[in-house]
Amino acid sequence: MFDLADPAFLANPYPSFAELRERGEVHRHDGLGIAVAVSHAASAAVLRHRGLGRIWQDALPVERFASFNLLHRNSLLENEPPAHTRLRRVIAGAFGRGHVQRLRPMVAELADGMVDGLAAEIAETGSADLLAHLAQPLPVAVIAELLGVPVENGPSMVTWSNHIVKMYEYGLAEDKRDAAEVAAAEFVDYLRDVAKQRADSPGEDIVSDLLRSELTEDELVATAVLLLMAGHEATVNVIGNGVNALLTHRDQWERLVASPDLLDPCVEELIRFDAPLQLFERTATTDVEIAGFRVAEGEKIGALLGAAARDPKVFDRPDTLDIGRTPNAHLGFGMGIHYCVGAPLARVEIGAALTSLATKLPGLELAETPERRPEFVIRGLRSLPVTTR
Repeated sequence: MFDLADPAFLANPYPSFAELRERGEVHRHDGLGIAVAVSHAASAAVLRHRGLGRIWQDALPVERFASFNLLHRNSLLENEPPAHTRLRRVIAGAFGRGHVQRLRPMVAELADGMVDGLAAEIAETGSADLLAHLAQPLPVAVIAELLGVPVENGPSMVTWSNHIVKMYEYGLAEDKRDAAEVAAAEFVDYLRDVAKQRADSPGEDIVSDLLRSELTEDELVATAVLLLMAGHEATVNVIGNGVNALLTHRDQWERLVASPDLLDPCVEELIRFDAPLQLFERTATTDVEIAGFRVAEGEKIGALLGAAARDPKVFDRPDTLDIGRTPNAHLGFGMGIHYCVGAPLARVEIGAALTSLATKLPGLELAETPERRPEFVIRGLRSLPVTTR
C-alpha cells in the first residue's frame, strides 16, 4: 500500500495506483484509516451512490476550530439534500446569470497581460516562475472580480486558502492545524465586511446576488470562501501540473502550438493526466457495497481520482499524454450531485492560460526540474521555472 510520507510516491503516485488496480478495485488503507476505490468504475460509484454522502464532522476540539468548522458546516461541498439542494440552487443561479460569459474576455485579457509579464521576466533574467506570474494570480484575479473585491487583496486570500486546504491532508502537524483556523477566522471576518458593504451598495457580483437569496450570513460567507478555495486551488494546479506535463512531453506542447483547435480536449486531458485533486471522501449513511467491498454505515471511503484517471479499462494508453484524447471520461470535476459548479469557469481560465502561452511563448521550456509540494490530496507544484528557446 502506498505511503504518503514517501517522496518517491508523491513525485509519481501512478505506478502504485496501477499495482493496486491489478489486485482489486477497492482496498482498505490503514494509514488513511479509510477504504479507497482505485478503478474508474468503483470511483464513479463512490461519487454517485446515494448511500454515500458528504457528512461533515467538526474538527476537534470544536472550540479550537470555530471558524474552520463554520465555513465547512455551512458549505455546499459538505452538505447533502435538502441543504445541498437549496445551496446549489442559489449558487448555480448566480453562475447562470451570465457571470462566466461576462468574464470570458476579461480572463483572456488578464492571461495575456500575465504572460507578457512572464516573457519580460524571462527576457531580463533568463527564466521565471510560471506559477507566480500566471497560474496563481489568474484565478485569484477572476475570483476577485466574481466576488467584487479588490484584486490587491488577492495575495491575502491565497494565503488564507493555502492554509485552510492543508486541513484536507492526512497526519497534519498541529501548528498547521492552528494556522488553518487563524486563516479561516481572518477570511470569515473579511467576507463579513464585504457582505456588509454589498448590502449598502450592491454591485454586479456574486456576493450581491447571494445577498438577494435566502442564504444566511454564515452560508453566504462559507459559499464565498468555497468559491475562492475550490476555484483557486484546482485551477492553479491544473495549469501548473498541466504545463509541466506538456513541457516534459514536448511533442504534445508543439502539437498544441501548431493546432489551437485542440485547446478544448487539451484542457480535459491535463485535468485527467495529473489530477489536482487526488482523493475525495464520502461517508456511508447506510451499509453500502462498492465493487464487492462492504462499507458499513458511518465508515468512510475515498475515490482516488488520480487512480481512476489512469484506468486502462476506460482510457486507451492511460499513461500517455494525448491532448487530442476524445472521449475523455475523467472524474476531475466529480460526479453526481457534488459535480463542480465552477467547472465552466475553470475551463475558461485554463484555456485562456494555455492559449496565451502557446501564442506568445511557443518556445517555452522548463528551466529546471520543478519542486513539487509535499501534500498528497491536493497535488501541485511549489514553483515552475520556465525559459524560452
